[in-house]
Amino acid sequence: MIQVNEKRNLTMLMDYYELTMANGYYTLGLKDQRVCFDLFFRRVPENGGYVIAAGLETIISYVKDMHFTDGDIEYLRNKKIFDEGFLEYLRNFTFTGDIDAVPEGTPVYPNTPIVTVCAPMCEAQILETMLLLSINHQSLIATKANRIVRAAGDKVVMEFGARRAHGYDAAIYGARACAIGGAKMTATSLADELFDFPATGTMAHSWVQYFGSDYEAFAAYAKVYPTNSVFLLDTFDVLESGLPAAIRVAKEIIEPMGYRLKGVRLDSGDLAYLSKKVRKRLDAAGMEDCTIVVSNSIDEYVIESLKIQGARIDSYGVGERMITSKSEPVFGGVYKLVAVENMETGEFDPRIKISENVEKIINPGKKRVYRAYDENMLSRADIIALYDEDLLKENVVDVVDPAKAWKTYAVSTKNMHELLVPIFRNGELVYDVPSLPEVVAYAKEQLNHVMEEEKRFEYPHIHYVDLSVKLQELKLRMLKEHEKR
Repeated sequence: MIQVNEKRNLTMLMDYYELTMANGYYTLGLKDQRVCFDLFFRRVPENGGYVIAAGLETIISYVKDMHFTDGDIEYLRNKKIFDEGFLEYLRNFTFTGDIDAVPEGTPVYPNTPIVTVCAPMCEAQILETMLLLSINHQSLIATKANRIVRAAGDKVVMEFGARRAHGYDAAIYGARACAIGGAKMTATSLADELFDFPATGTMAHSWVQYFGSDYEAFAAYAKVYPTNSVFLLDTFDVLESGLPAAIRVAKEIIEPMGYRLKGVRLDSGDLAYLSKKVRKRLDAAGMEDCTIVVSNSIDEYVIESLKIQGARIDSYGVGERMITSKSEPVFGGVYKLVAVENMETGEFDPRIKISENVEKIINPGKKRVYRAYDENMLSRADIIALYDEDLLKENVVDVVDPAKAWKTYAVSTKNMHELLVPIFRNGELVYDVPSLPEVVAYAKEQLNHVMEEEKRFEYPHIHYVDLSVKLQELKLRMLKEHEKR
């Protein structure tokens, strides 16, 4: 597992108000008051059917290595608003709480907790920014990548986005998220070195420009890489220059060496028209095994259009529109306080946030999340319950659809399991962190349990996210109590 803090300390990567609030809690004698926060989102990007959870490994690395340096303490002291006792608390800081989360690669839905934190107040508060930026960014990119991969069907999708990413962390961890979403390879070497996400690459236009002609450029490349040549055809003219040169080099240089031209790449122009023309001429030259790779501002909508036009494309190099999720570049994860420990009883008393916007009213209390499957092991509903509700002890449970609060449903627990798994307990990592290839395999397997109707790009089936009757009653009771105030 890559350590995000290996060469730099990111502990101070937090909103300033988290420090001022933590200082306030410390000053008021509340630093040891245990609380629970839920991290969740309210809407699937692009009105899709689901989100692919990603970013947990980054969180684990951050939490394991949290420490405030002498320089951090001096910076805060110079602000002249922080209590000296609080600064000493930070100097000796270590995370002592509990974190649960859904494993990376899990399809998740609105309002279901992705990460829960139960910890002393100061600890839980200062985690907020890093938890949100990790989950928000990587889940967004993994979800976008999965949309593109679904559109491509059995064709290979490669991640080509580093140079258009929003900074080097976005390039590295964005590439990792693309792998979780289903991309097969990356152009980013560091992502391969760190995460075992296979790197790939061909040539740039500059290679062809340097040699001055397609033929000379391809010939030089073939002599260096006879077993792995993919020629870029569109530096000058695809059909009149690039393609004839590629065929000639394949016949004159590569095949006499006992190899075959692996592929050709199109990076501009009418990709549908050109791919059909290129495929016809390659086949006529006896090069049916030579693949056609395309790039140039590809996304799921472009891919669907190309397929409708009968394009002859074997793989897609997808850059800016995947690594930035260009069509919807913001994921709206939030981190909300849901419970506070009662110092007398040791139980967690629920907290609720109320808003004029109904969708922003949170589900109170420390919770569990269950997923129910039908007889074919297709995911049918998620059920959010209070933490003291072990639904798996029952054969059937009653749940409430929040959109139809007057109606309860009976759900079988025969094919049901909990989604949140323990990550940290009392500050100790208890989770066996999987490698990226293991996460990718898990994500692929989990998607087999998602209904095909949820995978539509337009008007996907809405996955049920229900509440236990007990949680629904608590929520309504708290809303009524606040209405009387």
